Amino acid sequence: MRMAKDNSIQYLGILFLAAIIIFSVLIPDVFWSVANFQSMASQISVLGILTLAMAIPMITGGINLSIIASMNACSLIIAYYVTQQDSSLYLILGLTLSLLCAVMIGLFNGVLIAFIKVSPILATLGTMTLINGINILLTNGSTIANFPESILSINSIEIFYIPLPVLLFIVLAVVVWFIMEKTTIGKSIYFIGNNEKATLYSGINVNKSITIVYVLSSILCVFAAVIMMSKLNSAKASYGDSYLLISILAAVLGGINPDGGKGKIFGIIIALIILQMIESGLNMLGISSYITMILWGVLLVMFIFLQKSKFLKP
Repeated sequence: MRMAKDNSIQYLGILFLAAIIIFSVLIPDVFWSVANFQSMASQISVLGILTLAMAIPMITGGINLSIIASMNACSLIIAYYVTQQDSSLYLILGLTLSLLCAVMIGLFNGVLIAFIKVSPILATLGTMTLINGINILLTNGSTIANFPESILSINSIEIFYIPLPVLLFIVLAVVVWFIMEKTTIGKSIYFIGNNEKATLYSGINVNKSITIVYVLSSILCVFAAVIMMSKLNSAKASYGDSYLLISILAAVLGGINPDGGKGKIFGIIIALIILQMIESGLNMLGISSYITMILWGVLLVMFIFLQKSKFLKP
């Protein structure tokens, strides 16, 4: 099968210019204000990390619907310990246990998908439902709040006028890029997305690679959990539900092929900036959030159509 040239970046460029022109005409003073850019920067980090967590499984041809539930589970674990006592020991204990929880969730997803051969969408949907149920059961649906300064300071620290959460997202994006582009496991992930059977016959341990993919995806949720806690000064089982659709949208807009085998981190970052720009602009125009969701759906369908049209029949 022959593949046509990838025009994802060109499509993103057109969408980026269109958004800038429209908002510059309608709300020039507000859109180009420093406060607006600071607001966008503060919101893009959590969504960006979750999009990375979604993109890695999608490159294999899978998906991880449990990223939000995993993030909330990790945040609740950390929140429980840091509210018991304001000490470094309790913070480290909470972070360690949340990381262990993320690894266990990733292993659970990986075993279901790689070894038991459950469909990724069904496996992660089941995991999402299971974790959500446990989160609500253990907390009775209540909110854990009033975190110590060690957590809250993460959202307020700036380095060279750049918020720490944004820098953390950039570092994680570079790490994911390095793993995907410069390591053996990264190459095997792309190979699996292109042709899993051929990858197996080439001698690559496909089951191990897929399991690692879902573990990495879950570990990224720990970082999203910490930033979310710092931003909201609370943790709850139902936080961030809207991020699931947007993370898939950002991944597809960034050039990730839903069938696997293709996608670059650079495209995802551009897509995140565009989505945040559009959402902020629409909010400033006073447009209903329901209209925004309709727009997300239209963009998702449109970009999937554009991606599918790139494949030429032999």
